[in-house]
Amino acid sequence: MTTLHDFSARTLNGEDRSLADYAGKVVLVVNTASKCGFTPQYAGLEALYEELEEDGFVILGFPCNQFGSQEPGGEDEIGEFCQLNYGVSFPMFAKVDVNGDDEHPLYGWLKSEKKGLLGGRIRWNFTKFLVGRDGRVVGRYSPRTEPADLAGDVRAALVDGTGSDG
Repeated sequence: MTTLHDFSARTLNGEDRSLADYAGKVVLVVNTASKCGFTPQYAGLEALYEELEEDGFVILGFPCNQFGSQEPGGEDEIGEFCQLNYGVSFPMFAKVDVNGDDEHPLYGWLKSEKKGLLGGRIRWNFTKFLVGRDGRVVGRYSPRTEPADLAGDVRAALVDGTGSDG
């Protein structure tokens, strides 16, 4: 059975990172953008990360330029924007496609595990997937779901490895 831990991705610094590095952690995977109406969610994501990191929680940010060209910058610009404007300290990865022929394999898998309102497709920036400690998807959340509203599901997953859809 495929899990999050079977994938790898390139970090903003250009390093290939095995997502097996996050085995045993509860992971929130988010496709992000710097020029989106939902961009202020970076602050909420960072707050959630800081609150629960010591309990075994991590957020993985995947910038994406597929929705309204709202992530036009390169990796250096993205990293600088996230750090300067929101103090982002959770891992950020290189820009990816989340839909279509060039979608990152991780997103093909995430969408097959938890369909959304439009079937498998990602609808917009800041779609979120909650992954349990075992690497299996336990929840999918719309871009409108504020990070603070995920805290209960994240805590449940930290306790027993599961969560609920939101």
